[in-house]
Amino acid sequence: MPESRLPIELQGISLAELQALIDQRRLPPVERWNPERCGHSGMRIARDGTWYHAGSPIRRPAMVRLFSTVLRREPDGRHVLVTPVEKLEIDVDSTAFRAIEMTTEGCGRDRTIAMRLDSDDAVIAGPEHPLGVVETEAGLSPRILVRHGLEAELARPIYYELAELALSEGSDPPGLWSGGAFFPLEAVR
Repeated sequence: MPESRLPIELQGISLAELQALIDQRRLPPVERWNPERCGHSGMRIARDGTWYHAGSPIRRPAMVRLFSTVLRREPDGRHVLVTPVEKLEIDVDSTAFRAIEMTTEGCGRDRTIAMRLDSDDAVIAGPEHPLGVVETEAGLSPRILVRHGLEAELARPIYYELAELALSEGSDPPGLWSGGAFFPLEAVR
């Protein structure tokens, strides 16, 4: 199947245009698929976002984008690649995605924050896509919920930019509004 999902870019478009692009994407209905055939895919997503199969990096971005569309997180925390006929576990070192670029419009309660992911997809922070900070064994991990229980860890420059915005607005606790919801930038324990 040829690649039909072109990468989303944040530069040069409004957040309304970005939301329209996100809405046009037709992702497979992985939440409805529950096949019995299960096993392990032999795949892993490293902490830096590199996808591996049988220990070798997957070098084709289109292949990674395709796999990312059939990825979901199970209620028990496992990550799986799922199709109508099989469900295969995939090891994930940290989070399934990385947020690598950010843009904002507005300020204070009227702010909207959008992020581009390393899967060349995008997400707009709001009630359905909350921002948060999780305490992990590796330290604090700022994240955004993407879909199907999958999260994206924010690249350090993005988190610092968000922290700077939050501190400049003086909210207590420090945090930001996006899409009509307030997100504290403190660790959840």
